[in-house]
Order: sequence, then structure tokens, then C-alpha cells
Amino acid sequence: VRRRKELEKANVRVGELHRILAEKVEKQKAELTEVRQILRERQPEHELKYSDDNIIGRSTRMREVLALLDRVTDGEFPVLVQGESGTGKELVARAIHFNGPRKRGPFVSENCAAIPETLLESELFGHVRGSFTGADRNKQGLFDLAGRGTILLDEISEMPLELQPKLLRVLQERTYRKVGGTDTLACRATIIAASNRNLLEEARAGRFRK
Repeated sequence: VRRRKELEKANVRVGELHRILAEKVEKQKAELTEVRQILRERQPEHELKYSDDNIIGRSTRMREVLALLDRVTDGEFPVLVQGESGTGKELVARAIHFNGPRKRGPFVSENCAAIPETLLESELFGHVRGSFTGADRNKQGLFDLAGRGTILLDEISEMPLELQPKLLRVLQERTYRKVGGTDTLACRATIIAASNRNLLEEARAGRFRK
């Protein structure tokens, strides 16, 4: 009998502890919900969307940049990113890609200043076998590799004037041809260009096609 009473007391105590624990859990859940609501109110939506540890800045200008990204991320039109060297132009391009509808596709990039002028066209559009000396096989270009993803043309201001009309064709008609090829291919990628120079000023100076 005494043991039974002790077990009953223990059960009562366990029940009381369960009740206290349940109350604490409910209280913590309510507090967590309140904290989440406060965070949502204090942190704009675009900061959550572009939560990239590499994109640092909470200034007014940075918020304007993030807000502008919201306007272009879901679009299919080309994007130009201008800014001084080291300001994170490629990070912006990656944010556009990985937060947009093409995020499951490839992200390919090329620095137009890093490739010799004679090779840049082949690098971008590819070439067919025999199109020039040393072209012993067909080669895919970056527009081929980009597929339905995104292609970033960094330092676009350094692209040779002679090659720019071919890029213009891609922008206007969404088509291109391989070097030495006759087939017209469709460009399905989003095109992002980046420059540390003001392209309008470059165009007025005759260094870039308007």
C-alpha cells in the first residue's frame, strides 16, 4: 500500500512537471513567433531574397541596388552592370542568376579583356572544324554552354569594335553563328554585361558602338 501511494505521488509529480514543461514550450513558441515577426518588419524582403554572405552592405545605396535587382531578376532582357573595379559586379550578376527563373541552368562568364582579340569570337560563339588555321575540330562557345542559363560578359568595354556587331545581333535577334559556320543558332541564355567604364561616354568617344 505504501509503495502504491509513493507511485501515485510520483505520478502526480511527473504530471505536474509535464504541465510546467508544456507551459514553457508554449511560451517559447509564442516568443519565437514574436521575434520572427519583428525580424520580418525590420528586414526588407529583398534583403532576405539576396541573402548572400559575399554581398555586404546595409547602406541606403546598397538597399537601392538590392531593390533594383528585384526588378530585373525575373526578366528575360539583357542587363548591364556598371561600377568601379572591386565593387562586386560579378556578385550582382550571380544574384540575378541564382534568384531568377534560370537558376537551374549554367552560369558561365568570360572576361573580354583576358582573351586575345583573335580568339574572343571563337570563345564566345564557338567554331567549326577548318574555319581557321588550327581549328582541327568543332568547338562549343560560351553561348552554347550557357544554354538556358546565364552568360556574363565581364569588361564588355574591352570587346573589339569589329566583334560588337555580332554581339548586337545576339541582343536584337537572339541568334548567332559559329565562326566559319552557316547554321543560325538560337540564344536562350540571359545576357549580363559588366563594365568598370561608362559605356555611354565610351560610345561618345568612339571607343564603343552605341
